[in-house]
Amino acid sequence: MSPHPAPADVPAEATPERASRRALVTAAVGGAGAAAVLPAVAPDRAEAASYRPRRHRGTPLLGAADRHLVTRFSYGLTPGLTRAVRGAGGGRRWFERQLQAGQTDAATRALASWWPSLHYSPQKLWQRNIDEVEGGWEVMADYQRWLLLRRITTTRPVHELMTEFWMNHLNVPVHADAVFGYRFDYDRVVRARALGRFSELLKAAITHPAMGMYLSNAVSTKHHPNENLGRELLELHTVGRGNHYDEDDVKSSARILTGYRVDMWRTWEARYRPEDHWTGPVKVMGFEHRNADPDGRRVAEAYLDYLAHHPRTAQRIARKLAVKFVRDDPPQALVDTLARTYLRHDTAIVPVLRALVASRAFKASAGDKVRDPVEDLVATYRALGVRVTRPTRPVENPAAVAILWQSDSIGAVPHDWPRPDGAPIDNDSWSSPARLLASMDVHFTMSGRWWPNKGIAYREPVDWLPAPAVRFDVLVDHLCQQLLGRRSTSALLKACCQAARVGPATRIDREHGVVKWEFPRVLSTILDSPAHLTR
Repeated sequence: MSPHPAPADVPAEATPERASRRALVTAAVGGAGAAAVLPAVAPDRAEAASYRPRRHRGTPLLGAADRHLVTRFSYGLTPGLTRAVRGAGGGRRWFERQLQAGQTDAATRALASWWPSLHYSPQKLWQRNIDEVEGGWEVMADYQRWLLLRRITTTRPVHELMTEFWMNHLNVPVHADAVFGYRFDYDRVVRARALGRFSELLKAAITHPAMGMYLSNAVSTKHHPNENLGRELLELHTVGRGNHYDEDDVKSSARILTGYRVDMWRTWEARYRPEDHWTGPVKVMGFEHRNADPDGRRVAEAYLDYLAHHPRTAQRIARKLAVKFVRDDPPQALVDTLARTYLRHDTAIVPVLRALVASRAFKASAGDKVRDPVEDLVATYRALGVRVTRPTRPVENPAAVAILWQSDSIGAVPHDWPRPDGAPIDNDSWSSPARLLASMDVHFTMSGRWWPNKGIAYREPVDWLPAPAVRFDVLVDHLCQQLLGRRSTSALLKACCQAARVGPATRIDREHGVVKWEFPRVLSTILDSPAHLTR
């Protein structure tokens, strides 16, 4: 975890004690949502009255239903996103606009030039690697930084989320052996099809050089078919585990995919080689083909199309979408509805997403999903309204670089999961006490503007004040609107009062100790709440 010393002019008694603060927040906010680790204790009537929230009249907020939809399908609600949703006419109309094809994401366009190596050819990247100019792992670390900053700045969060979803489902770890030359192009291929048909995405992803190198299909030949990709295609990417295929099916699956080669460790040229394709009859479950042509690309496409349209694939994709965007134990009726929609629309994903958000299960699932470490970090940057600038030399460890280390300190970084099954998307995997404490540490260092502290612009404490002087309980309500997109609660007001060591009616101005010394406690108390840690 990163150091966060208090400023030199802070008196010793104002320096936060993280351990006691964590216990305070956990006890005060504990029963409010899925991220809680302790049960709530019901206050008596007198205490409840003393912490009754007062309201700040800010800009209009979203209603509960719209807030739930937008929070679940974005990387964190902000005042700017609230205005965009209201300007679109509400959550569902905003969502429909997000689903439309052909939109540009102007907010992320400038990021493309921040790390030029991402656009180099595989051959150039390899030469730079062996010449020790820039290691492939360094290029991939910059790619992960690019992804984090895209998620912070994007105006097309639904497309970005679905790109992330599919790259996790069709996982190619960024640090898998040798993939760095093609991994950014793999992102481009998946991104272009993230809101299209799964059948087209599957064909493009499975035959891509990055997937071939990761699961050994790039070296698979008719003389020595490698079964890795053929097996994972069935087990993870489409129909899933079960007794509906056997080892003979796996062998045929591998034989169908032979011919997609990469000249590894030499030229890195990726091309289809008919002379390496296994020919002869193949059968995988209900798919059969004579497979007589040395150019096996047509049989491979037909096979992948068959798998994409298989009812078991429909169930698997439907359930995974429901777990990601509804809850960990989605009703089977919802999964069945989504699977039927998927098949009825020729594997198109947009109709499935529409059916998902229209379901009763989705509408009833507010607060049921825990943010994973990456989502938490991205949402924290967005909530605090920080601005990250382009990394330049010789600035040491600017925010655009350090952001990856922050994500790692919480427990995960984008697309680094080493196994082909992709990172978990359930709550339990990301709800340990260690993860919660790590998140709280990042919330605190950023609320205090301690780290990262280069190449980043934070709001000053005085900038958060809605008026020159304001009651503390009104300030807390204003901060909840800014950080969470919702009103304050008695539990959060109590936690903030105890963290800042003031009463609800205390008048706060720019010279008050809360603004001078205690503001990181207040901001991070709100960010530590289940309202921020869930989506």
